[in-house]
Amino acid sequence: MEEALYGEGGFFVTDAPAAHFRTSVHASPLFASAILRLVSYVDEALGRPERLDVVDVGAGRGELLSALLHAAPPQLAERLALTGVERAPRPPSLPAAVAWRTEPPAGIVGALLATEWLDNVPLDVVEDGRYVVVDRSGVESPGEPIAAPDLEWLARWWPDSPRAEVGASRDRAWTGAVAAVERGLALAVDYGHLRGERPVGGTLTGYRAGRQVPPVPDGTCDITAHVAIDSVAEAAGRPYTLIKQREALRALGVDGARPPLALAPTDPAGYVRALAAASAAAELTDRAGLGAHWWLMHPIGVDLPASRAWDDDGHD
Repeated sequence: MEEALYGEGGFFVTDAPAAHFRTSVHASPLFASAILRLVSYVDEALGRPERLDVVDVGAGRGELLSALLHAAPPQLAERLALTGVERAPRPPSLPAAVAWRTEPPAGIVGALLATEWLDNVPLDVVEDGRYVVVDRSGVESPGEPIAAPDLEWLARWWPDSPRAEVGASRDRAWTGAVAAVERGLALAVDYGHLRGERPVGGTLTGYRAGRQVPPVPDGTCDITAHVAIDSVAEAAGRPYTLIKQREALRALGVDGARPPLALAPTDPAGYVRALAAASAAAELTDRAGLGAHWWLMHPIGVDLPASRAWDDDGHD
């Protein structure tokens, strides 16, 4: 999985992810607007510092950061320090104001974002007590017995399953990302599952040109697996809030309600715009689609005004 996604000729190194699958960032500008509102809450909680970091881990081609840069009001935009973290080369169309790195910078004061990054952090698949080995054509065979640390992870987070996906690598990746935040917010947005509700047989799959395909590790398709989000949340060792995207976006002002029909005869153009926005919001909050994504939030050294609506879902 590591080689197929990030090695020489790997999927994320050579291809544009947006051509193969649709994320919340690609679905609608409303998502970036909601994230900008959240960043504004972080800015307020930090006392509006001279420099406000916004770091996007798994930045793709920088779409979210570019949208934030263009949508931010002048008094915020002039203080934003935007950084994309990605193992692919810097996109040529990325605005010069956005920095590009392969690892998160240390000492972040602001927001660290990871939208659909953890599902692409490589992991091991195990079956019947052994690691699953797969060749570049997708043929599986049994490998070595499962190592003791992974057995411990499985016993706690994915017990009693003949086939499972070991999420310890995601735990380490997220813990490292959160540790880069000195003060502010770490936010992961991803599709995932909880202990007791793990999918039988796992979730490993591939995507190519908008279609779900077998996860053949030859570099031609995205290879992804849902995130054991409760394990990731606890691994960071900090208080957290864990809710679904549907509720998070609604708390940030994204509502899929249709505009009143009475607006149509008085302002037809406005009605059409409002209807289009409602349709986009409905996609982002769809219970069976993007709205089912998890939002994992770690406030670090701040009390976020926006989090008050989510306090009942918080964990210590």
